[in-house]
Amino acid sequence: MSELMFAAAAGAPLLSGWSVHALRLTRRIEAARRDPLTGLWTRDAFEDRARKTLSKGQQQAVLVLDLNWFKEINDTHGHAAGDAVIRATGMRLGAWAAGHHGVAGRLGGDEFAAVTDVSGDADTVAGNLSAKVLELIRSLERPVPFEDRDISVFVSVGVARYWRGTADLSALLRQADEHMYRAKREGGGASIAPKHETGPSLPTVHGRRYGRSGTTGKEVA
Repeated sequence: MSELMFAAAAGAPLLSGWSVHALRLTRRIEAARRDPLTGLWTRDAFEDRARKTLSKGQQQAVLVLDLNWFKEINDTHGHAAGDAVIRATGMRLGAWAAGHHGVAGRLGGDEFAAVTDVSGDADTVAGNLSAKVLELIRSLERPVPFEDRDISVFVSVGVARYWRGTADLSALLRQADEHMYRAKREGGGASIAPKHETGPSLPTVHGRRYGRSGTTGKEVA
């Protein structure tokens, strides 16, 4: 028995060393999948987690959002100010998503995405989703302090509504992106796709596309 105990004790440092190494490796892998500026998941990591999130609930919403007039922020205040706005946007979006049992990521540049639960029955779900999106817009459009000034922030948000089995993540992101650009064309705010939206998309500038008419501009319904 004493020999077994000695052998176990001798092996303990080795096992502990492997455990520490595995933990460090896991943290490095996770860090590599995080956007260094915002701390959000990068595109691939976000999509992995978004698919898992979609598989858990009957009702979900996929959001794509973009900062309006972001180039003007860089041109007027400098790239450091632009980075401050991106960082604040990522932190605010991440906090909102976590508060609604969701996941958020930075797709690149000033474009972000999120997936969140949508609660309610047939009579209340649309209103609940609208309230969530309005809450998000209010959070993201708070001015961002930078040095001796506050920088105004404006966003456009596109939302695709998901009921289990209706579409895959790629299609939902595409639909949300179409509605995001529709909102942007109207000056910002949000555009939420109907529960089921079909039909061909129409080409627009910048390689984006939009579909049929729906909620646009500052309205959220």
